[in-house]
Parts: sequence; C-alpha cells; structure tokens
Amino acid sequence: MRKYLSFDIGGTFIKYGIVGENATIIENNKVKTPDTLDKLVNLIDEVSKGNSEVEGIAISAPGAVSDEGIIYGSSAISFIHGPNIKELIAERTGKSVYLENDANCAGYAEVWDGAAKGKKDVLVMVIGTGIGGSVIKDGKIHKGNNLHGGEFGYMLLTTDLENSDHVWSRIASTKAIVKYVAKRKQVDYETLSGEDVFELAETGDQICIDALDRFYHFLAVGIYNLQYIYDPEVILIGGGVSAREDLIDRINEKLDRILSMIDLAKVKPTIATCKFRQNANLLGAVYGYMKE
Repeated sequence: MRKYLSFDIGGTFIKYGIVGENATIIENNKVKTPDTLDKLVNLIDEVSKGNSEVEGIAISAPGAVSDEGIIYGSSAISFIHGPNIKELIAERTGKSVYLENDANCAGYAEVWDGAAKGKKDVLVMVIGTGIGGSVIKDGKIHKGNNLHGGEFGYMLLTTDLENSDHVWSRIASTKAIVKYVAKRKQVDYETLSGEDVFELAETGDQICIDALDRFYHFLAVGIYNLQYIYDPEVILIGGGVSAREDLIDRINEKLDRILSMIDLAKVKPTIATCKFRQNANLLGAVYGYMKE
C-alpha cells in the first residue's frame, strides 16, 4: 500500500500523519506551530526524513493557495504568506509536494471517502467564526479566478450596504449567534459561547430560541441561493455545529418554508453533515496529492 506524509498547518498546532492510499490514517501526531518559516520547513524536513518510505508530502494550509505554491491572503500564521512554500519544502526534503487550502482539503476528504463519495458536483461549507468552504466541480477543486472559490461567507443577504455585518458570515456563523444573543442580553459577547446559546435555548431562554431560529433561517436562505447558483448534487455542512443531531432537520424545515413561498423554486437542496472533522484536512490533502 502506498503511503503519504500529510501536514495540516494550523494557527496553534501542526497536525501530521501517515495516510494510506485507502483513506486511512496509519499514525498521526501534532506539535505546536513554529514561529518562523525556517522552523516550519525544518520541522517538515525532519518528519520527512523519519518517514523516507512515503511517496510524497501533502500539505493543508490556511489562505488563498495558488497552484504554483504561493499562499496569498492572510491568516494567523503571517510568515507563510508570500514565499513559495511548495518549492521551499520540495527543495529541502527532495520529495514531491502538494499544497492546498484547508477548506478545499476538507472538501476533498468528503469526496474521497466521506459524505460526498461517488459524487462529482459538491459544495462543502464550514461554519465557525465565519463561513467558508469549497467548490467541487467534476470531482476537482474549483478555486476561481481570484482564488476565492468557496468564500461563501462574503455573500450578501440584504440590500442594506451601509452595514457590513449583513454578509452571510456575520449573520449565520456560530460567532454571529453569540454576538446576536449578547447584544440582546446586553452582555459582553466574549462571556458566551455557541454551546452556551444552544444549552440556554434548550432550557427555554426565549432570546436564545429566537437567535437559533434566525440562525437556521439565514443558513437556509444562503443554502437556497447556493443551490440555484451551482446546482450541486449535495451541500455538506461542517464545523462544530455540524455535530448537532437536529441541525439538518432544522435547516430542512426552513428550506421547506422558503420553497412553499417561492412558486418558481422546484429544487430542494440536498444537505448533509460532513463525515470527517478533526482529520479531514490530513486526508483531503493526500487525496489532492494523488489526483495531481
């Protein structure tokens, strides 16, 4: 069985592991994210030398990753933006290297052996502090002309252009729920978490119940828009909120209401949660490597 060395570069930790060609993680580990580019390249080189049997190196990273290996945009790891990371690592390790955006890797994991296995046209959206994701077309990542494919959170859901908080990420993310509840309760939003809002709603807190109803509504509106823009086979939802058992049912309720009010709409989006969570980026990076 062919094996690959995979890295998931995060702001706090770098996860890494050996991934088999059958979508299994044979072994994995994590270390604190280094504070310089040299230390990052050294780390990858050291791990590579200890696993000389691997076919190559696959890397998931934040930011707008170009095919050439330059990471544009910004992230919590400022030093990865600008240099050609792919070339630096290939030169140091002597291995072939695949580098891709983390959300795109998560999408590839689902296509490889997850909830989108066997499908060609898929959208994967990850809900967290914002809303991002990936666009899969004919089984491959679609990055877009400006490397912004999958930046669903930028979508406007209102014509009120005086308020930048009306983009999808700032209305329907878990952070948005917390901010909405904190404003209604007149407390500092940092004293609340998404989990707190869900728990308070279950105890009958009306503000939190209203906030979640609003959350599901705006999620459904965005998903409806995505369906008619791209017409995918399935829209997958990831992020911490995807662990909630009632998530899909609640969004479907809102979609049914939307479709009942718009007589032109005949296609209901097919939605599901992602199969993979913490190891999605490791797996997806390897799948991208194998496809390339």
